[in-house]
Amino acid sequence: MTNDLLDFHRTYSLRQDAFGNLDLVWSDGQVVERVTPVRAFPFSDPDNGLSFVDTEGHEVLWLDAINQLQDADRVLVNESLAGREFMPVITRIDDVSSFNTPSTWQVTTEQGKTQLVLKGEEHIRRLNGAMLLISDNHGIQFLIRDSGALDKHSRRLLDRFL
Repeated sequence: MTNDLLDFHRTYSLRQDAFGNLDLVWSDGQVVERVTPVRAFPFSDPDNGLSFVDTEGHEVLWLDAINQLQDADRVLVNESLAGREFMPVITRIDDVSSFNTPSTWQVTTEQGKTQLVLKGEEHIRRLNGAMLLISDNHGIQFLIRDSGALDKHSRRLLDRFL
């Protein structure tokens, strides 16, 4: 653990460099370049538990909640997280090519229609309750927020793989 983590009274701000990277600027002028914000619980509690790590993956700052950030810093962090955490949300499963894997799924997401290739049932993970995370053959992760809220056709197709 670095000394930065031990000094709770030290203030900081964030700035964005010319390449869009975030720098953490401590009140004493010390700068930690290219920090990355990481949510502790991105699905179950996205507003609580936020870590900033340096380029080597070492934590340099921990916040209990994202609302501890100043408004301008919160905007920078939210933009950074949005770029890193982009995850299509499936709202409907239109069709599957086969009930054996690998299979090609035609889905509707919040961004529109697309397809994914499911390599195996183990690439569907239950996160909590009815929330599912599906990884396709390219490593893209798709989210189903509530499998029970899907329409009957989508649930019937999904049930064949669960």
